[in-house]
Amino acid sequence: MPRLEADERAGTFVPHAFEERTVDLGEVRINYAVAGDPELPALLLIPGQTESWWGYERALPLLAEHFRAYAVDLRGQGRSTWTPGRYTLDTFGNDLVRFIDLVIKRPTLVSGLSSGGVLAAWLSAYAKPGQVLGAVYEDPPLFASESSPACGPSIHQAMGPVFAAWSKWLGDQWSIGDWNGMQKAFPSEIPPVLLQSLAAMAVPDDENTTGDGPPQNLREYDPEWGRSFVAGRVAANCDHATMLANVRVPVLLTHHFHRIDPDTGHLLGAIADVQVKRARELIESAGQTFTYRSFPDMPHSMHGADPELFARTVTGWAAELPEN
Repeated sequence: MPRLEADERAGTFVPHAFEERTVDLGEVRINYAVAGDPELPALLLIPGQTESWWGYERALPLLAEHFRAYAVDLRGQGRSTWTPGRYTLDTFGNDLVRFIDLVIKRPTLVSGLSSGGVLAAWLSAYAKPGQVLGAVYEDPPLFASESSPACGPSIHQAMGPVFAAWSKWLGDQWSIGDWNGMQKAFPSEIPPVLLQSLAAMAVPDDENTTGDGPPQNLREYDPEWGRSFVAGRVAANCDHATMLANVRVPVLLTHHFHRIDPDTGHLLGAIADVQVKRARELIESAGQTFTYRSFPDMPHSMHGADPELFARTVTGWAAELPEN
């Protein structure tokens, strides 16, 4: 199926405070922004599902005091190429391996939110030797974004119904685009307790709106992402337990708002306590350090809700890493 480039969706985008750049990786063009002195340590920032690079826009000036920070649009999001039928962890991860080779060109720390946190885990296990120095998993849905996880609730007990609704009503590559229909259907298609949790996970952002229509981040997102997660294709060849057992660098995991609804068993939040425990066991069994920071009142995106705390958390952890 044909790729969709940014110039085919030019009317979708809005201006930002940082210059946007593009690198051609072969199959895809990856859009990104960069901040910080080139002599500072490198940091790769990986957004979550439905998030473009500019989700880090308020955090970038703070991180730039300590790092040469690169915030990317993953394929299927933002101004990067949309690739129908080509959304898997291995595909995303290999894009980032090439990005490190061609753009960063030296060992780097990586930090990702949500699905980006799972990709930070992928890089911490499967990047080229020496490419990654340490990894921050910001509220990652480890196990909880799989259809048949090794432990804890699956995607069908977590955010799966939301992703399914996006896919159904918006369509792959926005081929349906029935935003109003989706809004009307949400109360009947999304469990009420999950709808309530979305408010606790969301970061209010007046700049991320477009009148009565979809928010800007969703306008820049290919809903086939959601279908790939719900169908189990995204991790079909990359189970999380095996991935975590192969981690080769120190890890920081931040854990935000979460609970298990006692009546329905739904996971409200990104990752359950039992899944954090299993991730720790696997990473430490691989010989790596695992630092856990709990922020139970924090929305899903710390870098969006409290960029100062996010910057302090990342820089403080990075300062304690052993010299390489």
